[in-house]
Amino acid sequence: MDKRDKGILANVEWKVVIAWLFLILVGWLNIYAAVYDADHSSIFDFSCRYGKQMIWIAASLIIALFVMIMDPKFFSQTAYLIYIICIGMLVLVLGVATATKGAKSWLGIGEFGIQPSEFAKLATALALAKVLSAINVDMKQWSTRLTAIGIIALPMLLVLLQNDTGSALVFFSFVFVLFREGLSSTVLILGAAAIVLFVLALVVNPFILTGVIIAAVMIAYFILHGRNHRVKFIYFLGIMFFAAAVIFGVQFGYNEVLESHQKDRIEVLLGQKQDDKGVGYNVNQSKIAIGSGGLLGKGFLQGTQTKFNFVPEQDTDFIFCTVGEEWGFLGSALVVIVFIWLCVKIIKMAERQRSNFARIYGYGIASVIFFHVMVNIGMTIGLLPVIGIPLPFLSYGGSSLWAFTLMLFIFVRQDASRGDLV
Repeated sequence: MDKRDKGILANVEWKVVIAWLFLILVGWLNIYAAVYDADHSSIFDFSCRYGKQMIWIAASLIIALFVMIMDPKFFSQTAYLIYIICIGMLVLVLGVATATKGAKSWLGIGEFGIQPSEFAKLATALALAKVLSAINVDMKQWSTRLTAIGIIALPMLLVLLQNDTGSALVFFSFVFVLFREGLSSTVLILGAAAIVLFVLALVVNPFILTGVIIAAVMIAYFILHGRNHRVKFIYFLGIMFFAAAVIFGVQFGYNEVLESHQKDRIEVLLGQKQDDKGVGYNVNQSKIAIGSGGLLGKGFLQGTQTKFNFVPEQDTDFIFCTVGEEWGFLGSALVVIVFIWLCVKIIKMAERQRSNFARIYGYGIASVIFFHVMVNIGMTIGLLPVIGIPLPFLSYGGSSLWAFTLMLFIFVRQDASRGDLV
């Protein structure tokens, strides 16, 4: 081992690596608990999901090691190529994949399947970092904004065409990267306002809601105008049109675009419908499982909700309810704290980078991980609608585990060589 290799090892953020190992171990233990069968109790039973997950974990260790010995400049130099390959895979999925649970998301070779949308998030983070780190790029320029939005929107639309709404929504998390790189805070304010209007448009008559907003904007205009503030009428007119477009856009999308089961999930979440045996069954059983864990949990392999398969998809999208039932509040809190620490740590690491590419990429993966964690845990405890995205490093599946491992370790590798990258 030469001096350069020793320097890289010395600069590796080992706390991040340990957090990653902790999370994948927690994930494997809870997958084992979720699908445990006394007749197939061996951890080396590769016919069971926990046995297969061991293979994915072993492969992810190899992936992590492989990334760490690569030239860190490789990822910035091939960012566009990786993006193009992933876009091609997404297009291929639309053409040849068969629908699974209503979504065409998988490319299968025999019993092996891969989900390109998981890797598309990585590719988007790389391509976005490459674009925004170029010389003379300024987020105040419309050309830069449109290019960045196009990079995000293309894979998002392709994933949406696969009928995988949950994975498509993840791409919205990249707006935080754009904000860090100089996008006006007005965009975030408008986004937050759009979210509020989205919810209100589902529970309030759209004509009444639009009328109230128009009245409020007009009152605000006359009050400010009366105080000799230089407020342009067109500015307030724009606010009214924006509000009306969002409200009626939501109504159109809700009535004409969403499937009936998606509408039902939203109505259950908003309390407009009670359906604990139908579309609300998963969330209701998940909340029962988490609540029954109490402070310390029922113990490993002792969860009754888990053991008797009351919660569907408990080893994938609803893996967190297994943690809640068997590990209790303290165990669940520990997992959440590790995730929060990891996201904060990645952001701190991003801010110390000398390379603009590494900094922007770091913000990208922190945003994606945070979005996944927030939405996945939010849906298992009934705070957010069920949109079917995995919990990073914990949920069963090779594509998700490999994609998040690649995302994380590419950044760890960039950080370890931050003194050599500019």
